Amino acid sequence: MAAAPQRYREFKMPDVGEGLTEAEILKWHVQPGDTVSDGQVVVEVETAKAAVELPIPFDGTVRELLWAEGDTVDVGSPIITVDTTPGAPEEAPAAPAPAPQAAAEPAPEAAGEPEPAPAPAPAPAPEQPAARQPVLVGYGVSTAATKRRPRKPVAAVPEPAPAPEAAPAPPAPAAPAGGGRPLAKPPVRKLAKDLGIDLRAVRPTGPDGTVTREDVQAAAAPAPEAAPAPAPQPDQAVPGQQPAERPGERRVPIRGVRKATAQAMVDSAFTAPHVTEFITVDVTRTMKLVARLKDDPDLAGVRINPLLIIARALLLALRRNPDAHAAWDETNQEIVYKETVNLGIAAATPRGLLVPNIKDAGRKSLAELATALSDLVTTAREGRTTPADMQGGTVTITNVGVFGVDSGTPILNPGESAILAVGAIKAQPWVHKGKVKPRQVTTLALSFDHRLIDGALGSRLLADVAAVLEHPRRLLTWG
Repeated sequence: MAAAPQRYREFKMPDVGEGLTEAEILKWHVQPGDTVSDGQVVVEVETAKAAVELPIPFDGTVRELLWAEGDTVDVGSPIITVDTTPGAPEEAPAAPAPAPQAAAEPAPEAAGEPEPAPAPAPAPAPEQPAARQPVLVGYGVSTAATKRRPRKPVAAVPEPAPAPEAAPAPPAPAAPAGGGRPLAKPPVRKLAKDLGIDLRAVRPTGPDGTVTREDVQAAAAPAPEAAPAPAPQPDQAVPGQQPAERPGERRVPIRGVRKATAQAMVDSAFTAPHVTEFITVDVTRTMKLVARLKDDPDLAGVRINPLLIIARALLLALRRNPDAHAAWDETNQEIVYKETVNLGIAAATPRGLLVPNIKDAGRKSLAELATALSDLVTTAREGRTTPADMQGGTVTITNVGVFGVDSGTPILNPGESAILAVGAIKAQPWVHKGKVKPRQVTTLALSFDHRLIDGALGSRLLADVAAVLEHPRRLLTWG
């Protein structure tokens, strides 16, 4: 006979990106009592890489939201409970069948006393304690009062005199029902984990023996009458305590994109030996080309800007210098040369810095590359970038010029060999054909992994990018 389908089902936090271990609840789209269907988006979460909407994989009615907006949840933890058969009567637990009367256990023998001979017809002793009732396997012990069998007496040992003024021992915490896992909601378990508290050692005060947040906080509180710790200095952090905001300060937890970006930058800066080279280039002809392309009827509706030509120039320079397009495999002690360019574009968004990439950018036409750039920036600014959009990048462009900045020393994205920073394009006096004239000038900065790219190779790569921007006709002659 097939088992009945489970009525209450839990939807667990999935791994929405490669190797992610946690996500933050951004926004619930449903509330308890709402009807949901298979594939319906119920919650929006933020991972270390992107904001993602999660659809639920079954039908039913929302019974409970297990986490609040702003909570950080480990992958695999339940986040919502759904009643898959709403309206059905609640099933009462079946009563165990009566078990046959067990024989009364004989009283334990006293040490060294012979066993008495059985009487032919023993009469029931008055005020005999009730015998322990048998129980069914799987249902736990009986709720009726029971008594333990007394231990065999041992030789008396004189007890030592109690220490003067000894403080009474604190009462032992109540064990969970059945001796199993302590009852606590996921936020309470996370709080206990963060504070280093074992829930089995916490006295529960909630309904049905549930451990509450207050119980965990009480267990984490310092023991009474402990020696006072030295007062911390104003700027000194106290372990295990959330520092209070001082006047003029605002504290924000480090998580999500900011946490991932910080870790990636630290890993990159202290793993790959960075070298940064600069070149200042006359891009007047490139700016004229951009203006002509905007008027080209074949590119009507396509967003054309200087970044498009700069991206094309970098792709062409990598084709001419393929050894610069590689990755360092520390585990296998190998250099991995890559044929497919996944071009990352650093984008400033309300959620922080994101670097989605254009897959196989080197094989796209100019119109296809322009469309891909436009879609990438729009998606990032609207917060719709997916983890897949940010995986697999091989080289990156960061356009600091949009903020009026002339140049910088960008840090590599982990696993990439180079990153090109583009400064602001400004009219400057420039020697052109032997005369000083106002020209459109910008500064390029190329940071590269010196384990992969020697100075000569990095210089050729940067010089080729500059050459294309100075004489954009090379887009045709070099292509």
